[in-house]
Amino acid sequence: MSLNNTPTANRLHIALFGKRNSGKSSLINALTGQDTALVSDIPGTTTDPVSKAMEMQGIGPCLFIDTPGFDDEGVLGEMRIARTLKAIERTDIALLLCEDGDCEDEKQWIKQLNERNIPVILILNKADLRKDTASAENRIKKECGQKPLIISAKEQTGIEKIRQAILEKLPADFGQQTITGDWVKEGDLVLLVMPQDIQAPKGRLILPQVQTLRELLDKKCLVMSCTTDQMTATLQALSYPPKLIITDSQVFHTVYEQKPAESLLTSFSVLMAGYKGDIHYYIEGASAIDRLTPQSRVLIAEACTHAPLSEDIGRVKLPRMLRKKAGEALQIDTVAGTDFPEDLTAYDLIIHCGACMFNRKYVVSRIDNARSQQVPMTNYGVAIAHLSGILDKIAY
Repeated sequence: MSLNNTPTANRLHIALFGKRNSGKSSLINALTGQDTALVSDIPGTTTDPVSKAMEMQGIGPCLFIDTPGFDDEGVLGEMRIARTLKAIERTDIALLLCEDGDCEDEKQWIKQLNERNIPVILILNKADLRKDTASAENRIKKECGQKPLIISAKEQTGIEKIRQAILEKLPADFGQQTITGDWVKEGDLVLLVMPQDIQAPKGRLILPQVQTLRELLDKKCLVMSCTTDQMTATLQALSYPPKLIITDSQVFHTVYEQKPAESLLTSFSVLMAGYKGDIHYYIEGASAIDRLTPQSRVLIAEACTHAPLSEDIGRVKLPRMLRKKAGEALQIDTVAGTDFPEDLTAYDLIIHCGACMFNRKYVVSRIDNARSQQVPMTNYGVAIAHLSGILDKIAY
């Protein structure tokens, strides 16, 4: 990702669904103005979801997702359909391409999308090849309850109608969430205490730090940064205490012991918990840590995939803290990226990372899945604050 680009997780995720050879790949190429997806007359050409980031006039940063046909066949076809189903979890708006014939498959997918409160735009493609679009349009409206947009991806006609429909379907609160919420305003002094350890490669900051810093600058806050070992010297150099101190969860307790009494304290992970997920469910879920026993089972979920580091927070530090409290026999499973079990009932607690690599829709879908199965869920920062005994003393 270029440093000048909007992170994928902050883009509006627009997924294209439909049967094989319905023109999804042609449409995504027409929408992006590039040969993003492979196009062929052979059904089943798209075998995995393909993503393309772009800017749409009036909408802003978007991520288009081209999916395999939901009528695929055979063992491989079932695997491709499963990938398509997974794409729903991160979809903000769905473009559903309809075909001639009955709409039974389309109606089932509309139902699944509606159950997840995902706005659906119906599209009838290949207008250049159809002799009677009016009858097909009326049939789809009657069976699916919505009038489709008539377009031709090949001839580039009707594409503007899709852009307008996306604008109309745009979630009212999309893009309105902020990382720092109402904790700070213009003119407030904020101190960022950022340990530069093995998880922050030389010459770089991790994404939550970058995003938080940019938001604070946009809010016209006064921002001071330092590493943990320079916190005391930094505070002494300031003429007055900072309104808010934001740090890495791993050094929560160290920073808490040094902070001025009047300064609020939080962490990047805790802020991301509210920005990407449900902070109140996470706070409630953290109490399950006190109920863990050596026979308990915990799932730790990382959004990004990376080679485990010697002092990895999710694979080393957090498990160490949990086992110190609950017992060495505590079973801890780790998943990364999009790997996340559908059945969560085997777990007594789920601890998720800050999820800076996921869009909010995807994180909320995981939370909803856990909530529906009555499995407590929290995140790294909230869990560490609880284990450090300062959860009731931090800002969230």
